[in-house]
Amino acid sequence: MPAKESPRIVYMGTPEFAVEPLRAIIEAGYNVSAVVTVPDKPAGRGLKLQPSPVKVFAEQNHIPVLQPEKLKDPQFIQTLKEINPDIAVVVAFRMLPRDVWQIPRLGTFNLHASLLPQYRGAAPINWAIINGEKETGITTFLLDEQIDTGNILLQKSVPIGETETAGELHDRLMYQGAGLVVETICMLTAGNINPIPQNQIKISGELKPAPKIFKETCRVDWNNPSQKVFNHIRGLSPYPAAWTELKTKRNNVETIIPIKIYQAEKLDQAQSQRPGMLKTDGKTHLHVFCSQGAIALKTVQQAGKKAMGIEEFLRGWQNTELIEVL
Repeated sequence: MPAKESPRIVYMGTPEFAVEPLRAIIEAGYNVSAVVTVPDKPAGRGLKLQPSPVKVFAEQNHIPVLQPEKLKDPQFIQTLKEINPDIAVVVAFRMLPRDVWQIPRLGTFNLHASLLPQYRGAAPINWAIINGEKETGITTFLLDEQIDTGNILLQKSVPIGETETAGELHDRLMYQGAGLVVETICMLTAGNINPIPQNQIKISGELKPAPKIFKETCRVDWNNPSQKVFNHIRGLSPYPAAWTELKTKRNNVETIIPIKIYQAEKLDQAQSQRPGMLKTDGKTHLHVFCSQGAIALKTVQQAGKKAMGIEEFLRGWQNTELIEVL
């Protein structure tokens, strides 16, 4: 529990990943003076304005919410100065200007879902799995002028399961990160933490980035070995999801259908077809050959339809030849 003189905290975050650390801070008894999040955005068919998950949680707990359009807005910066926070905590938010992160007396720190300096960038969870890592982790670090380069406060390593998806790892890191955030606040307040420059952290091999993921990044390359394809699929599941194009033929008419792949299984069977060719009984399984081995598609989604298991998916393609994926 915090001391009687609890530090004044400003919390900055947006998505679901940022809710759990905020919850942990409150449950630890700390004073959150304000929450900063993005403006409400239109969503859904009616384009009704929707608040961020962090705003919803903050309002449920009667915490004042700030939603600046621009982080350099003089009025927003003046409001922060009037709050006079001791610590600012940033989780899954935007890059802050110096005028903002230098305000708190004890500093502004960020929670990042990797073992920095590895996997700096917007998508560390996805890229760690895509690259076949066996381990990742969480890091708290002080903000500076660049992205994810500040001095490290605390770190904790977390193993990655052989079949774990990005969504599953996201949830585990979210809870682990919540605890690390509270521990960091406690140590900063007590003055018994020694920030470590990232260039003093020993790493094996080269630094691996974690850039933003685009649609073309998500396309499956079946010319890769099955293990690499499997890592690619699970590293993008459930969002934004790996995708491929299914080539079909019916009544001598060929059609190309984009499909997303949410779940798959790696098959170490001997290669007998060129990459992209299919093996199916039309009822229970759909296997795709890779340069080495094959992949069994388990849960897929055709554009405009719901995600479905492979048996249900195949029932929709009766009297249609499934030729290959592209």
